[in-house]
Amino acid sequence: QVQVVESGGGLVQAGGSLRLSCTVSGLSFGDYAMGWFRQAPGKEREGVACISRRITDSAYVYYRHSVNGRFTISRDDAKKTIALEMNSLKPEDTAMYYCAASATLPWKPIMYMKSTDFNYWGQGTQVTVSS
Repeated sequence: QVQVVESGGGLVQAGGSLRLSCTVSGLSFGDYAMGWFRQAPGKEREGVACISRRITDSAYVYYRHSVNGRFTISRDDAKKTIALEMNSLKPEDTAMYYCAASATLPWKPIMYMKSTDFNYWGQGTQVTVSS
């Protein structure tokens, strides 16, 4: 049984930082690309950041334009975890953040994140940024 569990959300003031973590079990973690999505109330789910499988110690990363330079995604295949370091947070970053695993994303530059490319999802962790 595959389990995807997020942690690290919370309430932070604008300009602050948070670190989200995601732990995966029940699948061959190294064979999966991993991503973070978010969904704010009344809005569609959107891709935030994604990291491909790691091959010869290299991985491709993708960031949504609005978070590029502020967020950093990383993975630790030995621990079967990914993290999302979020700095300079803005009120518009407020959302439920979801971790997801994809068996289909190829090992090449990632141009766009689609929910349908991801096979397994966590329950989400809430991030609230106050102004």
